[in-house]
Amino acid sequence: MDRPPSIDSDRGGERNRGGGTSPGPLLAVTEGDPRGIGPEIVPDAISRARSEDADLRFVVVGPEGSRVAQLAGADVTHVAVGRFDGSEASAGRVSALAVERAAQMCLAGDAQAIVTGPVHKPSLHAAGWRVPGQTEMLQKLGSSESVGMLMCAESTPRGGPLRVLLATTHIPLRQVATRLTPELLVAQTLLLDRELRTAWGIEGPRIALCAVNPHASDGGLFGDEEERVYGPALEALCGRGLQVEGPLPADTVFLRALGGAYDAVVAPYHDVGMAAFKTAAFGGGVNVTLGLPFVRTSPDHGTAFDIAGSGVADPSSMAEAIRLAATLARHRFDAAQGRK
Repeated sequence: MDRPPSIDSDRGGERNRGGGTSPGPLLAVTEGDPRGIGPEIVPDAISRARSEDADLRFVVVGPEGSRVAQLAGADVTHVAVGRFDGSEASAGRVSALAVERAAQMCLAGDAQAIVTGPVHKPSLHAAGWRVPGQTEMLQKLGSSESVGMLMCAESTPRGGPLRVLLATTHIPLRQVATRLTPELLVAQTLLLDRELRTAWGIEGPRIALCAVNPHASDGGLFGDEEERVYGPALEALCGRGLQVEGPLPADTVFLRALGGAYDAVVAPYHDVGMAAFKTAAFGGGVNVTLGLPFVRTSPDHGTAFDIAGSGVADPSSMAEAIRLAATLARHRFDAAQGRK
């Protein structure tokens, strides 16, 4: 099947033209690299989601011959984007084409969210897609000026939730000092504040800015970024009426967020945010791309080639990604309709 059935102009699955209740959101789910655990966890995660929310519908995008086709029915469709021949380039090609097809569905209004399976970045390069990852692919496909990488766990062993936005993402640590500017912090925090209001339905989000230096530099003893970079950013953000605090030391800010002091934390670079997040929420975390014209989520793990095919892959994070995508799609619809 080349194209999933279109749904009503009421994209969020609220009311159809006849006045009755229409089906729930249609989620486009990509299987990721066919050599990894994506093709294993996607069917299990969808089965979990269907048992919890009967209104959800899915179109799964991946290579021909996928076992997801076994789930096909009234609420699950499979769209093939080509054959996988076992090579790295072939794996990258079907992975990338699946992302492109899913984005096209959302841009056309035929799906309300994308949930992407894990891909292998070298295979994308081998297939000719010279991008750092799926986030950058989707940014280009969605014609988005800027995007944000938010790691989200709506519940954690400590109670949660924990939401961490990475101000800088996949760059060498030595480049953080030049990339981390007041303008970047302002732009990323504004994006986060907007999405927390519209997609999460949080009024007046409380946001913490995590410092870049030890102990938030202790008044300049260990660097000047807290004064030189964070100072102007905080002044600008507070001037716009945002509830923002910082810079707060990395060794305490995440614990405070887990305790309920903040709705989200902006981390200055990838590993300080990811180390804290995965320690607190690995297996139940979700990667959310902010700033796209559609909802996009993904699990918080990679392809896990070492366990692929062994039957031990855990679908929990993919299931959480599906649940959150459905929730955010509904919130976005309500916000667009002026509802709370």
